[in-house]
Amino acid sequence: MSQPLQGKVALVAGASRGAGRGIAVELGAAGATVYVTGRTTRERRSEYDRPETIEDTADLVTEAGGHGIAVPTDHLEPAQVRSLVDRIADEQGRLDVLVNDVWGGEKLFEWDSTVWEHDLDNGLRLLRLAVETHAITSHHALPLLLRSPAGLVVEMTDGTAEYNRENYRVNFFYDLAKSSVLRMAFALGHELGPRGATAVALTPGWLRSEMMLDNYEVREENWRDALKVSPHFAISETPRYVGRAVTALAADPDMARWNGESLSSGSLAQEYGFTDLDGSRPDAWRYLVEVQDAGKPADVTGYR
Repeated sequence: MSQPLQGKVALVAGASRGAGRGIAVELGAAGATVYVTGRTTRERRSEYDRPETIEDTADLVTEAGGHGIAVPTDHLEPAQVRSLVDRIADEQGRLDVLVNDVWGGEKLFEWDSTVWEHDLDNGLRLLRLAVETHAITSHHALPLLLRSPAGLVVEMTDGTAEYNRENYRVNFFYDLAKSSVLRMAFALGHELGPRGATAVALTPGWLRSEMMLDNYEVREENWRDALKVSPHFAISETPRYVGRAVTALAADPDMARWNGESLSSGSLAQEYGFTDLDGSRPDAWRYLVEVQDAGKPADVTGYR
């Protein structure tokens, strides 16, 4: 199998589960050495109290053909992030790809709650987890990334810049968090571009993460059973799909053309020709605008 990222080193910050795990595994499949971080390990769970661990992710990276290295890290703690980056520098001497996927907000935000109704402590912690972690990680990791030519930084968010500009997203804190990450990629593009690196914002579509599947009481093998409850879930995608998007970007010698841009897994699939695990190419954000938000019946014909 082709491994276009053989010899490359990646850090996926927030890789216990979901998009982070899918990205880490696909980077591994492309031959990369992948450092995976998070707060849930086989010895200790975070407040999420989920079974997925960073060690499990690292094992999956190695099984896919790369080299997975799990490093427990709280990205709100600058000293821990600095130690992580020092370790990567000592062990590898380089960093080619940084994926800022730290989130941790699913249990903190309240659907359709105004800023004055929302629990303030939860809202402020959501912003810290979703925004401050990314800033801390970039501060410490980017000097190492800039040692190598053509480094890539991927800021993971929810929604494209175009969609989020026109649509209110869930509530004040969620909207602010996701829009802030989009702006982070734009700002990093200005700082990294002249120095030979590339920064982008990237959103998956409707992600079939472990938590989402649990919410619908289905597994990946029978995920279509959830369509009885939510027909538009038919446009959903696996975490590996956005992982393939990151891998395609990292392997593109002309990645700089995307610098500072807001991208989606579906749009990049059309550009690079990769598919989800089932061979389809779901284009969730176009579907959301043209079908779901337009009030039309669920029909993914022409969208995956």
